[in-house]
Amino acid sequence: MKQLFKLLMMAGLALGLSANIGAAELKIGYVQVDKILQDAPQTAESGKKLEREFSPRSLELDKMQKQIRDIESALDKEGVTLSDTERRNKERDASNLKIEFQRKQRELREDINLRKNEELSSLQDRINKAVQTVSETDGYDLVVYGGVAYASRKIDITEKVLKLLGKK
Repeated sequence: MKQLFKLLMMAGLALGLSANIGAAELKIGYVQVDKILQDAPQTAESGKKLEREFSPRSLELDKMQKQIRDIESALDKEGVTLSDTERRNKERDASNLKIEFQRKQRELREDINLRKNEELSSLQDRINKAVQTVSETDGYDLVVYGGVAYASRKIDITEKVLKLLGKK
């Protein structure tokens, strides 16, 4: 319902602009943001940057997971021969390590999500600037991002924006 309202508002705005412009033609453009986010070179750069930033912590988690498996495997093999105290100590060590692993795993996920959002925000700013540059350079009166039922290829300026982003 909200999208229909937005679409009707944009259509009314376009009609109002065209009535105010009079004989001048209204130039409208459309940008596929999802395609830009997928194809922009900055997206790949951002992914590599995040991978480099978080790979040491991910490797640490892999080591912890291996430690947990090794302790559990040792318990399975030696469980019968160990004294009750030794077995409880190993089980407690495994349990503590699992809790620590889960905490670090959760923190890593949260930090990755936070950094992804920061990178996405920065990329969205660059995209907006590129769209504005293309729009002003090519003389567009109105450029729409999403929520459009149909946009013909002749008003789609996505490739122009991608080219501009590729130059930076």
